[in-house]
Amino acid sequence: MSRGSPIAEETQLPPLLLSPIDADRRLRGPYTAGSAIASALVPEAGPELVARYDIELRTVAPDLGELVPARRQSIAARLPRAERILVHAPRRTLRIANGLAEFVRAHLRATGPRTLVVRNLHEADPTDRELLRVLRRRLGPDLLVVVTGEQAPSGELEEDLRPEEHDKRADELEAQGTIGARLGAIPYHRERGTDPRRAVEALRFAVEWCLDSGYHHAVAELGLRALPLVDPETEPDLWWRFLHSTATALGSLRREDEAEALFDRARRESVSPVTHAAAAYSTGMLKVRHHDPAGRDLDAALAWVNQAIAISTLLPDPGERAFKLGFDLNGRALIEVRRGRPAKALELVQQAVDLADSGLRPDEHPIHRLVLLANRAQLAIMLGRPEDALEDLNRVIAADPGYPDYYIDRGNLLYRLGRLEEAAADYETAMEAGPPFPEPYYNRAEIRFSTGDHAGALADLDHALELDPEFVDALANRAGLLAALGEYGRARADAEAGLSLEEGNPYLLCALGQVEMAEGRHAEARAAFDRALERAPSLTAAWAARGALAFETGDPAGAVDDFTRALEPGTDPALLFNRALALRAAGRPREAEADLARALELDPADEDARRELASLRGERPAQ
Repeated sequence: MSRGSPIAEETQLPPLLLSPIDADRRLRGPYTAGSAIASALVPEAGPELVARYDIELRTVAPDLGELVPARRQSIAARLPRAERILVHAPRRTLRIANGLAEFVRAHLRATGPRTLVVRNLHEADPTDRELLRVLRRRLGPDLLVVVTGEQAPSGELEEDLRPEEHDKRADELEAQGTIGARLGAIPYHRERGTDPRRAVEALRFAVEWCLDSGYHHAVAELGLRALPLVDPETEPDLWWRFLHSTATALGSLRREDEAEALFDRARRESVSPVTHAAAAYSTGMLKVRHHDPAGRDLDAALAWVNQAIAISTLLPDPGERAFKLGFDLNGRALIEVRRGRPAKALELVQQAVDLADSGLRPDEHPIHRLVLLANRAQLAIMLGRPEDALEDLNRVIAADPGYPDYYIDRGNLLYRLGRLEEAAADYETAMEAGPPFPEPYYNRAEIRFSTGDHAGALADLDHALELDPEFVDALANRAGLLAALGEYGRARADAEAGLSLEEGNPYLLCALGQVEMAEGRHAEARAAFDRALERAPSLTAAWAARGALAFETGDPAGAVDDFTRALEPGTDPALLFNRALALRAAGRPREAEADLARALELDPADEDARRELASLRGERPAQ
């Protein structure tokens, strides 16, 4: 490892972390740079630090092998590929990047600051570009100086080789047995060699590996390179696997139109019932999940998924029929939820559960079964059956304790049931079970805020936003909390940052209105509250804040109306107290007295309400 380099010495930068990295994705695919960083640091790092970030290190540098034993795993890691049905969310790579950044940060805090030089960033996979952004943001130049931007020839790619020489180079790389080369250089050389079949096989491995890992940009690129090399008539199964993987990745990347075009192509070129059913289902999911609300079409989604159900019902193999039909029924359940019919959705999911129980072997498709149970739990919550939901979520977590997202689901339910300590414990388990992500910190902040631990809530929101600065809900909550704490400058910054990401977000507008009101900009505050209520007419916080603004600006009647709207979801002693003040100012003392009496029933310790009620009744407050 290079420690004294002219790059560092001439510019008075810290010593190099490792020799300059060529980040060209054509070398080792996604995380070409990330794998170089991990491979350099893992042999030097302590075993406890390596174990803490085993998932991240094994993901970015799969060739590290036994140097990074697997400590945390979902049951999906032990299943055949056909049964790993969950597709990683696009933000999973941000989790991986955050975990690797924390690993590097801990290592450098023990060993001293370093400089990282990365070349050919313009050819890097998006995973590496995201990683470098996270390293810069979370470590800062005091620990790690990141130098990028140099465009240099990738010597390893040897672009001017003859086809036979490309074959030889690919053979040499395959003999080394590394996975990284199979994601980058080997497909590159095979495509330029003499044997198209070996190119297809190289691309097949790379596409499958990248899809399993959640590298959607790489899957889209590799898949689009592979499709012209496969004949849908002579190799229909392989052709469909490439097409389906590519379209799945495109949909995840918000390129739904391109994904749908591929499924249209499948409908034109295939006569396989299984292919048509899968293409219909996938098209329906594109229609219901489109990232742009204007692109969603529930009627079209229902038509496509019903077509998938009709075809899957006719599949001759009982096991295949049970799995694929259950999959389609679960998809239609999502559409029914979006149509406002959770009871119908629950009926469909139950049919899918029954199909799995009756048509599959007990050990077959466990992930499919767990997804169905988790979805049944969410529907039970919607229908007011929390205990049924909790039973299902307990079963899901017992079956797959290494999957962090289910702890979030159960924690949210426990929070709704008022079981705050258990909810916090689930969020904290989610923090440890997988790579770092902001949701458990965001959710624990809700618990801490509700129990009066505002400092703890703020710390959790700070950390959530350190992990993902574009987490709009966390920006909204932190803006509101900062406004309540009187930190109006920071609150305004969060509100404006969030609104730049999601224009018209009612929670951010409400927080901005609170800042404007605190700073005496009453017209601007009223405009912000009005816009929030246009977007979310039932937003209690906005009605309450607008009521306070009306009272403050001499409109007690308007304040009464707004506080009344704020009280519609349920009685709240603080809102009753505020409405009582507005009622008294509006010349309605009897109604004010009733509100104060009710507020004291709900909170007998509220001395402000007690004094106000005594004053209203013409009594002296108790000494």
